[in-house]
Amino acid sequence: MTYKTLLVHIDDSRHSEARVDFAFDLARKFDAHVVGLYVVCQDLFRPLFNRDESLNLAENEAQHAAWRERAHEAFLGVAHRAGASAEWRAPAGPPLDVAALHARHADLLVLGQHDPEDPGSYVAKNFVEDVVMSSGVPAVILPYSGRINSFGDNVLIGWDGGRESARAVADALPILKRARFVEVVSVQRHQDDEAPAGIEVAAYLDRHQVRASFSSTSRASGANTGATLLSKASAVHADLLVLGAYGHTRAFERVLGGVTRTMLESMTIPVLMSH
Repeated sequence: MTYKTLLVHIDDSRHSEARVDFAFDLARKFDAHVVGLYVVCQDLFRPLFNRDESLNLAENEAQHAAWRERAHEAFLGVAHRAGASAEWRAPAGPPLDVAALHARHADLLVLGQHDPEDPGSYVAKNFVEDVVMSSGVPAVILPYSGRINSFGDNVLIGWDGGRESARAVADALPILKRARFVEVVSVQRHQDDEAPAGIEVAAYLDRHQVRASFSSTSRASGANTGATLLSKASAVHADLLVLGAYGHTRAFERVLGGVTRTMLESMTIPVLMSH
């Protein structure tokens, strides 16, 4: 297994270009094709009323067309410098539906954590988690804070023995095979459960030529387990965290597991998630 098609989400946020750079760096390692998918918040693009309540529709559309063209040119520039196979897509339609549809034709997604201080990073409510949950494709989610100096050299795996966790480990294998250090941390899905044995995962990885150590977390709630994993990642200088993404839809609203929610809100390093 390898990654031959990477899809990177592009928007008008200040982190978008860094996300594109990251995608092409990753594509170089796997000789992969990069799809740049420009999907932005349609609500923010509605024309604004001025004081006399008239619409300046033409000016509004021109501004957003200029933003789209700027993003397009930046993407092509990075692709040219990288000498990589690439294509640009800016489809119309509901952001989540469009993103999920195009994501299903990729091996790996590159998404960005929502930055509450940057309106340009907002696409739709729960956009990142909904794309991960609905696409069926693993995603590397990049934090909005800090600079990514390395990726996939020192990997921490959060293992809870669940389906999603198993899917994440399998999806991460191409990266794990290139890693220098891999550690499996056993975590509990529920407070009263026993943490699953990380040694079994380490043995599975060993058969894929991935050498991994293993440890376990203390008993804690989902949110606290998430914080513990982030603390552990910082302590061992991990540059990637691999996790299963847990969640379901209830009454048309996405309900996430405690660890998943903590990671999406508080991540400080890239996280590879699968559902």
